[in-house]
Amino acid sequence: MSCNVIVRQRRRVATLLAALALAAPDVATAADPTPMPIFDAHLHYNWEPVPHFTVERVLSLFREQNIMGILATSRPNDGTRALYEAKPKDVWIVPFIRPYRVRPDIQTWMSDPQTEELIATEFKRGYYQGIGEFHLSGRAAEAPQVRKTVDFAVRHGLYLHAHADDEALEILYRHNPKAKVVWAHTGFSTAPEQVAAYLERYPALWCELSYRYGITSGGKLTAEWKALFERYPDRFLLGSDTWVNERWDSYGGIMGDYRAWLAQLPKDVAEKIAFRNAERLFRR
Repeated sequence: MSCNVIVRQRRRVATLLAALALAAPDVATAADPTPMPIFDAHLHYNWEPVPHFTVERVLSLFREQNIMGILATSRPNDGTRALYEAKPKDVWIVPFIRPYRVRPDIQTWMSDPQTEELIATEFKRGYYQGIGEFHLSGRAAEAPQVRKTVDFAVRHGLYLHAHADDEALEILYRHNPKAKVVWAHTGFSTAPEQVAAYLERYPALWCELSYRYGITSGGKLTAEWKALFERYPDRFLLGSDTWVNERWDSYGGIMGDYRAWLAQLPKDVAEKIAFRNAERLFRR
């Protein structure tokens, strides 16, 4: 083999190695193990009579799961205050007032005159950004206390986190069309085309997706929900709904399931749903 051939071969090898070296940073980026940040827009840190995890363990869990922030509520509101007043530097706490002292209040808050006092007293702390999660079904949303709660929220620029069926959701907006509503569970099973109709009708409605039925089938995003997310990428939020201890124990799996279907969306759409919508809504 001539010297010229050997030189040419070595040059080819050198060129190939240089190309691989240039490609190496891209490969490392693709394999980056850091998961996409998530804002958890439906979190309960209930004290009944004590929380399942300490504040320190909860914050550690958020860091492990790359949770950049949470919409915090609790029953009673002691748990929310404990998280907020811990003032973690790396987890953003957005506190909401829950109109419940004990679990039975779920059924009676809308007709209990003490609800108004509870909300007003908590609001004086000066850091709450919303009211809820609260439960409403059908015409129970017509109760005077509900109207007062909606008007209070509008007057003070607060969001409403409503676990409501379709009828109750529409009544909330009849009380005050200026209401800003985070719709817990997006109606559980409300048809995607009806969800789209609500998003068109109510520009200050955002859909939170914990326990939401039908988003995936066999691990794949359904065509209906993929189209909905891509049409309204600014209107959806994610949530864990840690209403019982088992949800805390399976927290990593809940977030893993979200990330699995987020990965099937365009990156900009996935990021909006995962955390950017929350930043836009709740950052002060």
